[in-house]
Amino acid sequence: MNIMETPFKTFKQYESKLDIKETHRAIYGLKRFFEQELATALNLTNVSAPLFVITGNGINDNLNGTERPVQFNALGIQDQTLEIVQSLAKWKRMALANYGFEHGEGLYTQMNAIRSDEVLDHLHSIYVDQWDWEKVISREERHVGTLMTTVEQIYEALKATESFITEQYPRIGLKLPETITFITSHELEDLYPHLTPKQREDTAARDFGAVFVMQIGGLLPKSGLRHDTRSPDYDDWQLNGDIIVWNPLLECAYELSSMGIRVDPDALTRQLTEAGCPERASLEFHQQLLANQLPFTIGGGIGQSRLCMFILEKAHIGEVQSSVWPADIRTLCETSGINLL
Repeated sequence: MNIMETPFKTFKQYESKLDIKETHRAIYGLKRFFEQELATALNLTNVSAPLFVITGNGINDNLNGTERPVQFNALGIQDQTLEIVQSLAKWKRMALANYGFEHGEGLYTQMNAIRSDEVLDHLHSIYVDQWDWEKVISREERHVGTLMTTVEQIYEALKATESFITEQYPRIGLKLPETITFITSHELEDLYPHLTPKQREDTAARDFGAVFVMQIGGLLPKSGLRHDTRSPDYDDWQLNGDIIVWNPLLECAYELSSMGIRVDPDALTRQLTEAGCPERASLEFHQQLLANQLPFTIGGGIGQSRLCMFILEKAHIGEVQSSVWPADIRTLCETSGINLL
């Protein structure tokens, strides 16, 4: 898809509520505050994470299956190809086992990635930064109740962070509703059968303010289509979802986090078959999982720039992170009053 195929919203009278210096200070404070809230709520320990991994062992996330990881060779490792991580979904689960984390404990880390196939617009950049987190649960906790409780804990951390920022910068307003609404992709299809999945999310987010859309990845029962694609080898498609809020500035649904209870051997086998890639079962990560060498976990990613952009009421993700943009986007931003970092 060409970038010009993505609608670019212009703001004739847009003016950031914070100048560039204030923005940098607010970003720093916001990130530090949210990290602590998240770590406390979920009992997480901060760990170091890789920027790149070895190609071909199944550890890197292949996202929707079409994105090309950025690959390179290093002089000191001449017999292997390396690639920039696209997310740390599988690495985190292996790290929990390798580091000896116990039931109820978890980790979080700073995930930085380059996604060269990303379609660039207000919300998407080649550079990706997020908090990746993962927590050990028991087999008995692999149910929707655990998922919903964890979502509510994360949502409380989001609200606390929003309140913290509005106290520091009174020009910034509160936008999150008191509670988050849970709804499945099947229920969205029932409610809005004539809308596209994106339009359903827009409608639900506008109506409720904040929703957790559950059960993403499998085929919807009525249309036989997918609400959205998901890699088959980390989330259990029956026990996952996205935290989506209404963005009043952009007037659209706005995803802050994707998360879920991770696959067990049965779910992995079923989803690899459904996705048409059973051969992945021979890769290192998948072999460990099928041999029950990895813990049962729940985990996800929370967009750092996404959260900063939403809470600080920015019109473009380039206002809260430094990246590279083509000339047409730079021109559109300039004429809209958007100051790219």
